[in-house]
Amino acid sequence: MTGSDRTVIAADYFQSYSVVGLLAVVGVLFVAVAFGAGKLLRPVVPTREKFLTYECGVDPVGEGWAHTQVRYYVYAFLYVIFAVDSIFLFPWATVFAAPGYGATTLVEMFIFLGFLAVGLLYAYKKGVLTWT
Repeated sequence: MTGSDRTVIAADYFQSYSVVGLLAVVGVLFVAVAFGAGKLLRPVVPTREKFLTYECGVDPVGEGWAHTQVRYYVYAFLYVIFAVDSIFLFPWATVFAAPGYGATTLVEMFIFLGFLAVGLLYAYKKGVLTWT
């Protein structure tokens, strides 16, 4: 391999990195222009109310500590059950039709749905699924 061949290979090698560098520079410039335009175009009207601490529309009075209802963890638990269910059921439906995956994925999905059913049974026993 001659020196000129090495130069051509090195040039091709670094050319791919120059594309990545160019895209990085364009990305940084895009963010900088967006922030600069926002700073120039937004109205600046400082008032006393804007410097107050904001918490859900309630004026901050007294201490910052408040009691939280612990029962809301069950609602979060139910959300996780249904989110995980939808995340795994849609891809499973596409793989299920592929040849050679039918019986295996069917058994795996019934095991997965069994775990979800245990979570729903727990929520039902706790009375979370009732409208009161």
